[in-house]
Amino acid sequence: MKVLIVLDHPRRDSLTGAVADKLAEGLKAGGHIPEIADLHREGFDPRMKVEDEPIWGDRTQTFSQELLDQQARVDRNDAIAFVFPVWWWGFPAMTRGWIERVWNQGWAHGWGRMKQSKGLILGVAADNAPSFAKRNYEPSMKTLMLTGIVHYCGIEEGRFELLYDSLTSPEHQKILLDRAFELGETFETSVTEKQAYNPLKS
Repeated sequence: MKVLIVLDHPRRDSLTGAVADKLAEGLKAGGHIPEIADLHREGFDPRMKVEDEPIWGDRTQTFSQELLDQQARVDRNDAIAFVFPVWWWGFPAMTRGWIERVWNQGWAHGWGRMKQSKGLILGVAADNAPSFAKRNYEPSMKTLMLTGIVHYCGIEEGRFELLYDSLTSPEHQKILLDRAFELGETFETSVTEKQAYNPLKS
């Protein structure tokens, strides 16, 4: 299986960058072919451009080459994984902008649907699990990201997971990296949560 890893972090040598690398290593160990899309290093512009804002219902609209190139990269992969730091209990602006520009009407939603079979959302969180649970952040994020984006756009199987306490000891960070490797190695069996509804009928 070819898997596109969408990496979002301004520092490539961050723990988030290491998580992406470990996920890729695990994918290779599991017999898959990873491709990393490093949004910051590639200079992706997350701002919506006039030519890329969908005109609702217009099936003849022409989009920018940058957007078409990004869609082609997604299309050549069988699955997709997002690796990012949790900022303000959500995606960083770069990831959000990439989704808003690239996953557009007629390709990812509307009369089009994503062709990938699996989607992994892997966030690196500085806070701990009890803090997220106390405020109900995790289920809220899961609904937004997994149900509202991945499943909504036609990717039937997905997984949402947070790697907590990312700023603690090197020993704990190694545990997080090992988990990223495991998710890659077991990708076909661990990314299996199916959508709870059919977006075409809702």
